[in-house]
Order: sequence, then structure tokens, then C-alpha cells
Amino acid sequence: MAETSPPADPATEEERKVALDPEQEEVVDDRRAASALVVHEVVRRQGIEELDRPAASLMWSGITAGIAIGLSLLGKALMETAVPPGAWTPLLQSLGYSVGFVVVILGRMQLFTESTLSAVLPLATDPSGRNLARTLRLWGIVLFANLIGTLAFAGFAMFGGLGAEQAAALVEVSAVVTKHVGMHGFLAGIPSGILLASVVWTLPSVEGQKVTLIVLLTGLIDLGGFAHVVAGSAEMWVLLLHGDLGPGGALAFFFPVLFGNIVGGSVLFALLAHAQVRTEIEER
Repeated sequence: MAETSPPADPATEEERKVALDPEQEEVVDDRRAASALVVHEVVRRQGIEELDRPAASLMWSGITAGIAIGLSLLGKALMETAVPPGAWTPLLQSLGYSVGFVVVILGRMQLFTESTLSAVLPLATDPSGRNLARTLRLWGIVLFANLIGTLAFAGFAMFGGLGAEQAAALVEVSAVVTKHVGMHGFLAGIPSGILLASVVWTLPSVEGQKVTLIVLLTGLIDLGGFAHVVAGSAEMWVLLLHGDLGPGGALAFFFPVLFGNIVGGSVLFALLAHAQVRTEIEER
């Protein structure tokens, strides 16, 4: 009995209705945007790599990221002092705010809000107690390390590392922390979580324009008046060290914004990003 050949892939047959030579086919393949499944897998594997890193590596990377994210606060403050005030000031400040994120993300440093997406996709793909424990371990180490880094930055800035004018500008721009408390801080943290998760999700599809993407998406955090727990912790430490904020006010900012970032990055973006490819994963 003769063997029957497997049915042709309908999508492939439809694509071949326009005949291209091999060189043209290669050009088409190169210019195709990566599918959602491919992007999901890239980010998921990045998350697995992060989950498997030694605690010491995560700690040092997180501390470095916390110090570097202080550049966002410094960039915003410099835009405040170096440029005459005008209608363009908020836009320039948002550009300065994005500096620290460019350094941290392109430098592959461990930033807590990035891991709200990358570390959650392995858990969403394979829900298990082990993966949950690995995710919580990563979050705990990286968040603690980020806070040490932002404290180091704030201490350097407020105890003589910067000039008096720049230190005063840091205090001035950090005052936004006092607005992001309680429910307002929680709600302001959700868009920030979504924006940072969007950076992580879209970077694998971008070639040669990564800086532009990071600047646009992270600049919106400041321009939109949203709240980011790590960059905001640098502002929090500045106000604490300057005496403009007490421990109660710091906690009223930190925990609502933290939960808002988690909801935006993990509950909304990560789980929805996984849901769109879940059927494709299960069929393979």
C-alpha cells in the first residue's frame, strides 16, 4: 500500500502563491517581524538565565543597577538646573530620567521591574512550587540589592559627592515621592510596571534602535507622572537623608508603588503576554 504524503501546510502554500527566487525568500525572512511565540521564548529563556544565576551575582548586579538608576534622578535634576525653565522643561526632564534606564538595561544589570516580566514567564509556562520559589528568590535578592544601590547613590549625592546646587536640585525633583503614596502610589505604579515590561518584551525585535525604544518608553514614566519603585527609592533616600521625609512617609510610598509595579508588569503584562501564546505552546 502506497504511503500518503503529509498534507501541505496551508500557510506555506498561500505564501508560495507569489514565486520568489531563493535570494528574495531570504530577504523576506530577514525582514519578517518575530512572532509572538518567538519573542515569548526569547524573554522566557532570559528569565531562566536570571533565575539560575548565583545569589552573589544577582546581588552585585542589583547593587550596580541601583547606583546606575540614580543617573535617572541626576539627569532629571541636571535638566532642571542647566536649562532655562519653559514649556519644554517636562520633556527635557523625561529625557534625563531615561538615562539611568538606558545604562541599566543595555548593561544587562539586574533591575527589579524588568524581572516582573522575564522571571514570571518561566513560572507561567511551567507553574510549580519550584519555579515560584525561584521567582521569589530572584525578586527578593534583586529588590534588596537595588535598594542598597540607590541608597549608596543618595548618600554620595547628599554628603558632598555633588555640588550644593546639584544636591538642591536632587531634593527638588525628588519631592514627587510625597505625591505617590497610598492608593495613588499603587495606581501610579501600574503604568510603570507595564512600560518596563514593554521594554523587555519589545527589545528582542529591535535592531539598531534599542536606545530610542528605552528612552521613549521609560521617559513616559516621568512625563506621565507615574511611579517606579527603584528610581523612586533613590528619590525616597534623598528626601530621607535631607530630612524632608520620615520613615512612615517612605513606607507609604515604597510598598504601594512596589505592588503597583508588580501588578502592571506581572499580573497584567506578563500573564497576558503568555496567554496569547499558551495554546501554541501546548500544541507543540
